[in-house]
Amino acid sequence: MPTKVYTKADPADIDKVIQLLNRIYPVSDSFRNALNTHFVALELKKGATLISEGETCQYMYFIIRGALMGQTTHKKKKIVTYISVENEFVSSISGMHGMGATKEGIIAIENSSLIAFPNQVILELFEQQFDLNYAFRMLVQQYYQDAQERSHIIRVGNAKERYQYFLQTKAGYIDRLPLEHIASLLDMQPKTLEKIRKQYALIQKKDEETERICQLLEEQLALHKRYEEKDISLASLAGSIGITSHKLSSLLNNHYQQSFVDFINSYRVKSIREQLAQPRQEQPFTIEALASYAGFSSRSAFYNAFKKLVGVSPAEYAQQARI
Repeated sequence: MPTKVYTKADPADIDKVIQLLNRIYPVSDSFRNALNTHFVALELKKGATLISEGETCQYMYFIIRGALMGQTTHKKKKIVTYISVENEFVSSISGMHGMGATKEGIIAIENSSLIAFPNQVILELFEQQFDLNYAFRMLVQQYYQDAQERSHIIRVGNAKERYQYFLQTKAGYIDRLPLEHIASLLDMQPKTLEKIRKQYALIQKKDEETERICQLLEEQLALHKRYEEKDISLASLAGSIGITSHKLSSLLNNHYQQSFVDFINSYRVKSIREQLAQPRQEQPFTIEALASYAGFSSRSAFYNAFKKLVGVSPAEYAQQARI
């Protein structure tokens, strides 16, 4: 294995660690000085081994850029036990603080920039620095909570739930990291992961298309007030946003859970309710006139729609709104 070359750490990178620790507990000046004195930097190429199984881990590492994985061997099979990414600490779990041989190797799965703090110095500072003790305890607590959640979802969750878990905990990394390592972490075959990934990509594409159409609908109705057109139709509204009547009808039924008539009437009623809530002296029109301006073609259609959507008659609503 190539010799690891440690260099002087960039003060800006050390500041990243200090900022993270400060969010847990204020870093004292003496601890800050120790960090600046003892932190060193290390560059790893993709595929390079940071620590091999059976070695003693001499450092606690912080990932500035890149990603690493823990990997152990069981019955000659390599198993990914965790994946750590930018702004996370990583070290041997089984041999923490260099107090024993590690049972898992640590390997770079991207070109990675790390800074490292010697375990020997950490152990010495534990006896001197309360802030280090407290911050490290919180970090370890969070790590084991994450590990428990990860092991739980892998034991009891189905493949899709495990995939969702990875998306939530490592947002943005599904397209960056090698799928075979993610699949190993999630205890599934790479072909299963690829299938689920494609399914979610299709769902996301449909969601983005739905959002785009909803924005166009909002523009037509809220901005251009198309609901005021008494003869507005499903076909004319669909045509104005460049989709078929069938697609618009499906969107209204499945996304808004409304028919076309109820959808249009909801905008009409919303407009009328806003005007009815105004003081009487500022609202010179009758309720029926407001209904006509809003697009209703008949008094009965207006009253039925208002009662259906609001739960009370227009007159009752006006009285309650102006109290």
